Amino acid sequence: MTPASSAPAIVLSGVTHHDVEHLVAIRIEAMRESLERVGRFDPTRARERFLAGFDASSTRRIERAGEPVGFVVVKDLHGELLLDHLYVVPAAQGAGIGSAVLAQVFREADALGWPIRVGALKESASNRFYMRHGFVLVESGEFDNYYVR
Repeated sequence: MTPASSAPAIVLSGVTHHDVEHLVAIRIEAMRESLERVGRFDPTRARERFLAGFDASSTRRIERAGEPVGFVVVKDLHGELLLDHLYVVPAAQGAGIGSAVLAQVFREADALGWPIRVGALKESASNRFYMRHGFVLVESGEFDNYYVR
């Protein structure tokens, strides 16, 4: 892994409705392994669920060295932020990208004095990722764990 000081900067940029198909593809690629592990991988369902809640104003593309490597969706729930999605393509995972994005989201939440909520599929490695970054488990549902920071 490259030291943070020499790693390319992570840039968050806005998206439009024209980006939605690319975002869906990133989501499916990033979630595939975790969903297959629990027998729930269905690309059509994943696409429909994402499109049903898509809000371009809450969505930012994650770029490294000018290349899109994921996206993040942070929704303002008037008193708290919902980290609705954070996906990094598998080829770019493990390079500190998710941590850099979380650091930016934390700065935004801290400036507002608000907590951040997030949900994670029970069998996903993202559970360890969120706990490592200070999220605390507050509830467990049938398929997901819910955290707050």
